[in-house]
Amino acid sequence: MKLPFMPPDPGAAFHGATPEVVSLILQNVSPLPTGRYLHWDELRHRPAPGGMSHHQWWASVFFGRLPLMQQLPLIDKRGAPLRFATPSPVLIDLHHIDRDAAGQIRTPAEGVIREDPQRFLLNALIEEAITSSQLEGASTTRKIAADMLRTGRKPRDHSEKMIFNNYRAMEHLRSIKAEPLTPALILELHHILTEGTLDDPADAGRLRQSDDIRVVDNRDNTILHEPPAHAELPERLKRLCAFANADETSAPFVHPVLRAILLHFMIGYDHPFVDGNGRTARALFYWSMARSGYWLMEYTSISHILRKSPAKYMRAYLHTETDQNDTTYFLLHQLATIRKAILALHEYLIRKGRELKETEHLLASSPKLRTRFNHRQVALITHALKNSGERYRVDAHQRSHNVAYQTARNDLLDLHSIGLLEKDKQGNAYVFFSPADLRDRLANLSK
Repeated sequence: MKLPFMPPDPGAAFHGATPEVVSLILQNVSPLPTGRYLHWDELRHRPAPGGMSHHQWWASVFFGRLPLMQQLPLIDKRGAPLRFATPSPVLIDLHHIDRDAAGQIRTPAEGVIREDPQRFLLNALIEEAITSSQLEGASTTRKIAADMLRTGRKPRDHSEKMIFNNYRAMEHLRSIKAEPLTPALILELHHILTEGTLDDPADAGRLRQSDDIRVVDNRDNTILHEPPAHAELPERLKRLCAFANADETSAPFVHPVLRAILLHFMIGYDHPFVDGNGRTARALFYWSMARSGYWLMEYTSISHILRKSPAKYMRAYLHTETDQNDTTYFLLHQLATIRKAILALHEYLIRKGRELKETEHLLASSPKLRTRFNHRQVALITHALKNSGERYRVDAHQRSHNVAYQTARNDLLDLHSIGLLEKDKQGNAYVFFSPADLRDRLANLSK
């Protein structure tokens, strides 16, 4: 990855400029050239407005952003404050997220998640645990990883351990979302995330002890970022926690969603640990969103979106660092990521709602089957109809629906007793699986 070019000095555009050029610069003042919040590295490749050089055009952009800019109580490694702006794209994204992640689910499938929230929460935690770990090198299939988490079996290798730890961390964060953030809690979170996965086990839950950490592009060994000195980390963590715990009375006012994103940014920027910084950053983002009442985010996976374009994720950091600590680039990237994650959830719920209605219609068409199954069994039948041969274990069914083991066992044994599931023995436990002719068997039962 090439490092972005740093913007030129906007004041230099006026040196020796004629009154006509100055007038032209002022006439084109805008924070959003071409309608987007462009970095100099992008702007310099686009055609400048008539009669202006690219340096003069950048000056008009800079002065257009200046009234929107606020300083944050967060600093870079040189002690300079970080900044952020709130141009219209930021405000529009915040409006959508406020509406869609803190309020009601505005889809016909709302009842799907309301009826069985534990199942959907488990799916979301599994997805985030897997993809967040994959972003940092874990390599295993989703099916194998999901089976491990659903059944509760122990991880077999390093990749599975990363995913298992990430899942535990996400569960832990749900239990402490009402607590104020402290350096001790961050260290505890990192310990959960990295236990048993580091070269030196003592590094789990410990700030890095040296300055030999670099963020490097593995393809060409380009150094992308050098974090602050390790001796500064304790004080920087204290500052970050104070920022994370602030509310609407604090100055400057920072929207809760932006605060969560900036918490994510700073962990990535400071790189306080030898490894696991990305996982820690994304986990703390979820903590902050939950703390501020954005309950729907628990059911989404931002890592699933980030994994599709990791270069854009990194570039959002680099644009901030190369343009006077303007975090707006990172904010806009993450706001777009959040909206995509929410949209993916809505589409998933609509699809699952449609599948559930099809199954319910199939069952309701028969007076014999109409009241035969509970909602957990309906959900399993719905899944089994779409996944012939899929295996179901009692402990996985138990975890998916947060019920007692005996309740889960009775659900599966009942479906087996009427021929809707086959049964096989694996070790000391039974495993149930969906037959290829499940739909025909349902039809026969309805007669």
